[in-house]
Amino acid sequence: MRRQVVGISVNAQLSQNREMMLKSSLFGAAALLLASTAIVAPAMMTPAQAAAPKAKAVLAHYADLAYATYDDSVTTAKALDKAVDALLADPTDKTLAAARDAWKAARPSYQQSEAYRFGNPEVDELEGTVNAWPLDEGLIDYVADSYGDSSDSNPLYRANVIANKEIQIGKDKVDASVIDKKLIQSLQEAGGVESNVAIGYHAIEFLLWGQDLNGTGPGAGNRPATDYDQKNCTNGNCDRRAAYLKAATDLLIDDLTAMRDLWGKEGAARKRLLGGNEKEGLAVILTGLGSLSYGELGGERTKLGLMLHDPEEEHDCFSDNTYNSHFYDQQGMVNVYTGTYTRADGSVMKGPSLHDYAKATAAKADARLMEDMKATTAAMTTMKQTGDSGKMAYDQMIGPDNPEGNKIVQDVVDTLVAQTHGVEGVVSALGLKIKVEGSDSLDNPSAVSTE
Repeated sequence: MRRQVVGISVNAQLSQNREMMLKSSLFGAAALLLASTAIVAPAMMTPAQAAAPKAKAVLAHYADLAYATYDDSVTTAKALDKAVDALLADPTDKTLAAARDAWKAARPSYQQSEAYRFGNPEVDELEGTVNAWPLDEGLIDYVADSYGDSSDSNPLYRANVIANKEIQIGKDKVDASVIDKKLIQSLQEAGGVESNVAIGYHAIEFLLWGQDLNGTGPGAGNRPATDYDQKNCTNGNCDRRAAYLKAATDLLIDDLTAMRDLWGKEGAARKRLLGGNEKEGLAVILTGLGSLSYGELGGERTKLGLMLHDPEEEHDCFSDNTYNSHFYDQQGMVNVYTGTYTRADGSVMKGPSLHDYAKATAAKADARLMEDMKATTAAMTTMKQTGDSGKMAYDQMIGPDNPEGNKIVQDVVDTLVAQTHGVEGVVSALGLKIKVEGSDSLDNPSAVSTE
């Protein structure tokens, strides 16, 4: 989502609130990565450790990791597309479950790319086509009566493109008789309303799961496979629903490919970064880490939903997969800072990193940020393990009257905020300047309506 951008002064005194630093063991790839990264005090550094990589080498490897991460996103989206083909060819509980699993399997690669969004305008321009949220799902398909009939802010709140071959957008009548990539692209943010999300991961998620009508109780969306069965159709328009799902998955591949190609040899993002001022390039990396840590992930995706106890503020609200998306956002930030990425095929990339550069030139600030990242990964791991265990889904964790779940999510927020201060410290120590994205939920909680 696009939110208000605020400046965070890198010269301000850094917060001394370190008590939230967690010491629990880490999980998975993040554990292997962070556990293997030594934090060395300046007085103990050897000359070899003190030798910083060239800034240009750091930037080049950052671009290489970006290309690989988006390339994996394309690969996993193609696997999702194949699973969707199988579902549409034979709509059964088994093929629907496989398509849902493929959607979940496609998320980690993309979520690990999100640290590249902020500071890289070419990426941010395309982000809304693949990961926009939250969405007013009544634009796309049928919804429950509890969804309501209308919205003062969105005339297309219940447009239901799947059921209607013509829709009114402002003064224009739009021919929706054929559902294809061109049509659904044209519906993205239709009428200038940001929540009219017609394409991307979350539109596909809704088409696979349907609405989650469980509130903050257990359970995700429960769309039946027969919604795609043209011989035994439930809820009508199964042919058009199938056309929408297929067009959306094909378009996702197109858009992810465009994002990947920004980082290719002749890609616009790579050329801008490597052809510009090296210090400004390093600031771009830190902008991504700071903005994702603070305003986007810490604020809009996590704190806001917790404050409101509102499952509609979940990032993956139809599938109850939010805890995984948050976890892999953090993993992506660790990847970017340490220059290490475990690819979808299990191979590992490692190269000159901002961590290496800062360790040699601003060791104290680097050590703090590494500790902050460990603490955040530990908090994320607790949340992920809780979700994976089946004990509590994410929407239950943020529900009212659930102090245990609320604390799990609040610990994630607290460590993300501390991690942002760690980023500030590196920015200041390296003599750089950045702006990071803010969130009322963190900056001005009294402005957030709880009604």
